[in-house]
Amino acid sequence: MSEKEFKEFQDKLDKGLLLAEKQMLEEKALHGQSVVVMNDDGKIIHIPASQVLADNEIFQKD
Repeated sequence: MSEKEFKEFQDKLDKGLLLAEKQMLEEKALHGQSVVVMNDDGKIIHIPASQVLADNEIFQKD
């Protein structure tokens, strides 16, 4: 696999993973569910999926 092919594969994989994460968050938000994340202090916290979608610009793109 050439470097160009690898970069294209990596970009495609990244886009797919982002789409899957966005879809999961949208489904959880639809049902009023939370997600479990680790904050900057290393503590495990629950955050509403709708808040994760609203607070992260990466999920605002279509």
